[in-house]
Amino acid sequence: MGLERANVGVFIVVMICGCMQIGSGTVYKVGDSAGWTTIGKVDYKQWAATKTFKVNDVILFEYSSQFHNVMQVKHVHYKSCNASFPIATHTSGNDSITITRHGHHFFLCGVPGHCQAGQKVDINVLRLSSSLPPSSPPTALPTSSAIVPAPSSSKAAPFYALSWFSNHLWIVMAVVVALF
Repeated sequence: MGLERANVGVFIVVMICGCMQIGSGTVYKVGDSAGWTTIGKVDYKQWAATKTFKVNDVILFEYSSQFHNVMQVKHVHYKSCNASFPIATHTSGNDSITITRHGHHFFLCGVPGHCQAGQKVDINVLRLSSSLPPSSPPTALPTSSAIVPAPSSSKAAPFYALSWFSNHLWIVMAVVVALF
């Protein structure tokens, strides 16, 4: 009996870990093969426009740390290429930044003249609901508890569930360990 419970526990842990891999984000190398540079006139605005960023995605900045850096800044500083007030500064030349929330994430190179030359990028993570087709505005809330909403036709819903699941994995693991 004890061995069977242990086997079930191991099975559950393996399944959870497998689901966690499915729910993890995509890695995007900024500038693709060119990387984070001023050479070659990379259009980072166009690069970002071709991507659909999500929470848990990883933004990879690869560059020569002798000549560049990555600074996360507020929108006002992004627009004016002002590197004086960074939210975060990265200088390794191989910086992986995990996106943890929806909205705009502004990055620029803080080396004088580089941002003005176009070395800046706006990573915009849309909310899941904003990718759904627009619906008509609500008129009134139903009063009957018997009304059940129809299932969503969005293909993004399972990924949201997996993302939630992977973000709360430690809770699930603690419950599994406590049960076995």
